[in-house]
Order: sequence, then C-alpha cells, then structure tokens
Amino acid sequence: MEDKSEALVVLKEFDNLMMAEIAKSILDSAGIYCTLYDECMSALYPPTAIPVRLMVRQEDFADAEHILENR
Repeated sequence: MEDKSEALVVLKEFDNLMMAEIAKSILDSAGIYCTLYDECMSALYPPTAIPVRLMVRQEDFADAEHILENR
C-alpha cells in the first residue's frame, strides 16, 4: 500500500476552517489526494494564530492549484 503522506506540500493556508474544508472537498471531487493539517488547533488558539494548511502531494501541486484558482 502506498504511503500517501510522503512528499506532501502546503498548497494553501486558511484562517477559516470552513473555507479549508470547501477547498479540500473540491480537490477530493477532482480525485486529488489532499489532507488538512492543524484543523483542530482553532479550538485551542485564535484562527489567525495557526492557519489550517491544505496539503497535497508534490506531483499534484500544479493541478490542484489550477483547480482551486478556476473555481
């Protein structure tokens, strides 16, 4: 089984968890593996203190960026 956590890079950072979830949903629908980092930190810290990071595989970065820019 492939380890999908290898070579993940930050595609985008969000101050708003809902916007991060929407972006993740768009990429999931396009078949691009992605995950959110630090999404639970907003319960402990103000949202702007630790942004939610949308992570993708490095080889999917350009496609994912294009998809989100054109939505």
